[in-house]
Amino acid sequence: MKQIVALTASPAGSAHARLAAEALRAVAAQSGHGFKVEVADATAGSTGVLTAADIAAADVVLLAVDASVETSRFADKPIYETRTSAAIRHPQAIIDAALAKVSPVTPAVSSAPAPVAAVPAPAALVATAVKRLVAITSCPTGIAHTFMAAEALKKAAAALGHEIRVETQGSVGAKTQLTAAEITAADAVVIAADTNVDLSRFDGKRLNRVSTKEAMHDGKQVIAAALVLPVPAAGSAGLAKNVEQLKANRGSARSGPYKHLMTGVSHMLPIVIAGGLAIALAFAIGGIYAGNEKGTFAAALSQIGGGAAFQLMVAVLSGYIAFSIADRPGLAPGLVGGFLAQQLGAGFLGGIVSGFLAGYLTLFLARKIKLPDNLEGLKPVLILPFLSTLTIGLLMIFVIAPPVQVVLSTMTEWLNSMRGANALLLGVILGSMMAFDMGGPINKAAYTFGVGLLGSQVYTPMAAIMAAGMTPPLGIALAVLIAKNRFDADERKAGAAAAVLGLAFITEGAIPFAAKNPLRVIPALVLGSAVTGALSMVSGVQLLVPHGGLFALLIPGAVTHLIPYLLAIVAGTVVTTGALLITLPKSSSAGVPANA
Repeated sequence: MKQIVALTASPAGSAHARLAAEALRAVAAQSGHGFKVEVADATAGSTGVLTAADIAAADVVLLAVDASVETSRFADKPIYETRTSAAIRHPQAIIDAALAKVSPVTPAVSSAPAPVAAVPAPAALVATAVKRLVAITSCPTGIAHTFMAAEALKKAAAALGHEIRVETQGSVGAKTQLTAAEITAADAVVIAADTNVDLSRFDGKRLNRVSTKEAMHDGKQVIAAALVLPVPAAGSAGLAKNVEQLKANRGSARSGPYKHLMTGVSHMLPIVIAGGLAIALAFAIGGIYAGNEKGTFAAALSQIGGGAAFQLMVAVLSGYIAFSIADRPGLAPGLVGGFLAQQLGAGFLGGIVSGFLAGYLTLFLARKIKLPDNLEGLKPVLILPFLSTLTIGLLMIFVIAPPVQVVLSTMTEWLNSMRGANALLLGVILGSMMAFDMGGPINKAAYTFGVGLLGSQVYTPMAAIMAAGMTPPLGIALAVLIAKNRFDADERKAGAAAAVLGLAFITEGAIPFAAKNPLRVIPALVLGSAVTGALSMVSGVQLLVPHGGLFALLIPGAVTHLIPYLLAIVAGTVVTTGALLITLPKSSSAGVPANA
């Protein structure tokens, strides 16, 4: 029996911290381990505060936290850190991973000599020696996949007997940032990212770059592959060659145009959300013509949202697509091309075109222009930005913007005039796309379409998209609530968390359930989302903000036809639940109480 002490904390509120504490306590009790937990709450005060004697008697310290906490009192104890969401959903795995820190298992050495050819020396070293790794995880929206990939890598490293520190680059910026000392001491680096990540600080290190999906599904293989890579020669050329080779080995969409597009979208999102909320408040205070009342507070809000933020969104989208392709030299031509697209009426379609053109043109020029070593520094700050910006600007004005403007205008008029069957069909398509891969390329394609149209003042697709993205986890949560016998113990524990994620428009909350039985779960999710998307479009609901879920609806003016919108979400949730009850068989562990 081991003695575990734990600390749970979440800036989102004490509910997450308490749920994590109870889930961990129940699993520890089942396993026969001693367990004491402190629930940190800055507002109401901490409960179960750990004493010096508690800590001294502990074999391991488990931190289930969503923000940095003071750990000096645990200085001489092994520490395992995770997030409250992981502790709530997978408490058994978290307890096991924490206990693995106490005494990592060293593989037994066979008395019989192993064939030399069958066990290469590097692999043997990886298997028997404790290695230090550092990692970065990042996804386009910086919410679910970022932290799920981090958790998977931590669990995989613990299972292999290695140590890992993970920096998460999420929607609120980088958390648990890696220090220079940690990077220097690391034997290998793992980058699990679907967006562009600055790799300059990892020069001279083994570096394995994968998608967040690969890290989540096969963390052990990702870590093992990183440790057997050759150590590159120090210097930027060695690192660049290593990274380029890794990219060349992956022909998937995530390492190509899709990834570049998502980098642009992730940087554009905060501007769109801030602008959309400002416009919604302006409408709530001064009505739909608030911008015409010069000198009023409502007009100022309208100017901030529509006159500033929405005018910048296409430029940022274009700029960061180019940045993802060509790094910093691509930023200037991308920003200028996107700004011209907005000015010339080409909108987000023109911005996407200008971003890719600026990025690939800059990359082409960087490879083709050769300068003496003493003049090489001029390329990224003078030659490349100037030549690319001039070329992209002229192309946008004379070649690209005019036809794209016609296409965008036609599409905008068509979408604004949609009624009846046409609106229903578009809602079905968008809704189905949101549920099909739950945060994957198809989901993100629909989402990008809706966000881009906000800049053209077309708001109905965004409403259908967000509603349809909420119903998969909500439908699963309702199914868990009313039909526990269709889910195993871990899934029943995760039901409440799925509901919260659904309300927050985090479609990825359905992934753990769909991954276990995709052929039965995904069709049910698609059906429910298609119903919600269709009802939202037919009802003519307009949504001015691209994220936030139910919480965004609390902003006055953010959504029109609120009651039909809520009914569409409820209808899709009920349809999803009903379909799951038909497709899912009874669980073999249905008789095992979730809290036993």
